[in-house]
Amino acid sequence: MKQRPLMNPSSQPAVIRIGRDDPLPSDDPVMTCPDLDLEMLAERWSVRAGLPAMTAEQMRGADLRARRLGVPADRLMEQAGIAVAAGTRALLASTERPADAVILILCGLGNNGGDGLVAARHLAAAGHRVVAVLVGHEPGPTTPDALRNWERLSDVSLVERIHTASPREVQVLLNGVEKAGAVIDALLGTGVKGVLREPIRSAVAVIARARLERVPILAVDTPTAVDLTGGRASDPVVRADVTVTFHRPKTGLRTRVGRALAGRVLVAPIGIPAEADPT
Repeated sequence: MKQRPLMNPSSQPAVIRIGRDDPLPSDDPVMTCPDLDLEMLAERWSVRAGLPAMTAEQMRGADLRARRLGVPADRLMEQAGIAVAAGTRALLASTERPADAVILILCGLGNNGGDGLVAARHLAAAGHRVVAVLVGHEPGPTTPDALRNWERLSDVSLVERIHTASPREVQVLLNGVEKAGAVIDALLGTGVKGVLREPIRSAVAVIARARLERVPILAVDTPTAVDLTGGRASDPVVRADVTVTFHRPKTGLRTRVGRALAGRVLVAPIGIPAEADPT
């Protein structure tokens, strides 16, 4: 794999739109936020932050029941990706990173990675150049919705797609990572179990290097290797500045370890109705 400098051509990022906190958010944008920042986003989603926390198993159950109630799985992923894109824009606004710096998104093969791929599309639509790296041994994403979103990026001019299973190729991303505007951790979500394997371990090392270079880090749902139920963390682990989790707070992110690794936690609506919540 050729070395790719993480630089962005001069551009003026456009406006990104955020969905409302409705039981079933529309796919259509409903609000423009030209001056989006973390405080604004936290206020917008403040109702979610005050809800009772869920375990990872409860969240999987709510997701399944939502689909049985007629909420399409691809809509949930779309809304999650929009939330991640909004969180990334808000995080960038709180830093002194160059406005035209590239955004690096490290994506696993499952739905967590799919959320990152949706975010890549929306960030590109907002004028950001994105490098989306699919990390894993399979020929592509392993869930239908994630695969569709990976394929959709092939026609997005501001997104460079990279697919690698080689730890050495992942390590190439260290060259120039300090120039990134932000790094999004979309490697592993609720499905993380046991010790991290290659090439995910090397991808986590890229994120750690970026953090050392003071590049802001945003985690999707949970920092990779942090358990959403108990807050346990394996080594290596991602330490994020902001974590965008979905629908309800998670018990693992309220533990001492979880809080330390997740940074500021934003709880975003993705269209799961209250009827899908555990009783």
